[in-house]
Amino acid sequence: MTKTNSSTPRILLTTLLAALPATSSAEPAAANAGTSAAASTRAIWRPGPGLTWQWQLQGALDTSFDVDVYDVDLFDVSAGQIDALRANGHKVICYFSAGSYEEGRPDAAALEQTGLGNPLDGWPGERWLDVRSPAVRDVMLARLDLAVTKHCDAVEPDNVDAYDEDNDSGLDISKDDQLDFNRFLASAAHARDLSVGLKNALALVPELVGEFDWALNEQCVQYGECEELAPFVEAGKAVFHTEYDDDPDVGEIDPDEVCQSVPAGFSSIIKHLELDAYLIACR
Repeated sequence: MTKTNSSTPRILLTTLLAALPATSSAEPAAANAGTSAAASTRAIWRPGPGLTWQWQLQGALDTSFDVDVYDVDLFDVSAGQIDALRANGHKVICYFSAGSYEEGRPDAAALEQTGLGNPLDGWPGERWLDVRSPAVRDVMLARLDLAVTKHCDAVEPDNVDAYDEDNDSGLDISKDDQLDFNRFLASAAHARDLSVGLKNALALVPELVGEFDWALNEQCVQYGECEELAPFVEAGKAVFHTEYDDDPDVGEIDPDEVCQSVPAGFSSIIKHLELDAYLIACR
């Protein structure tokens, strides 16, 4: 799971959360997605295959890369930094975890009483969320509103596969529950004129490729899974893809060999696991 842990709250969402209506997972996803008063009227960005990108969630933001797209942390990057990136011709994706509680996030208190699941393996201070909870959905709506306020072009909701038994969420979330939540996120993002990507969750691609605007994947070359993302490329949608060259479970990798293994149409990069400014781009 990729994200940055903020130790100091920078943005207070209490007022915004209080203004949002309660939702229920028993309602159709599109019906409870809500429409923010802050939503813009701009066209939704729908990126096609082959764009260049940089993904940085840790450290001081390095804006010197000549890429089409920056993917940055929703909470840690300011509206001014996002505006500057957009003024220089970059599209901006804003990351947040939609399926996990993270200590230190400014809205963490609103999630603490929602019935947290098991810890995420390898991510201290992070626990699975019950995505059926109306309170969880209220927080995610507020985060989408924050993305609008900060002028993000798109959002990257992480941890949208709690139903997968391999993740051991401890919450007995079904595949149907997960699909409903993911569709809720996509509908709510689109209601705010935000582009939205499907993060990992490869088993859900057939059901969701029509409802998400692009995909983001980690290590499909390493795990031999890239073909599962073909529906996005076939639909003319971007696949933002990364491999890691410092994963202790993988060992040293050859960037040239990795890049030669990437399917046509992917936007592939090589990063450090901590997602700092380090970047090798496959051309």
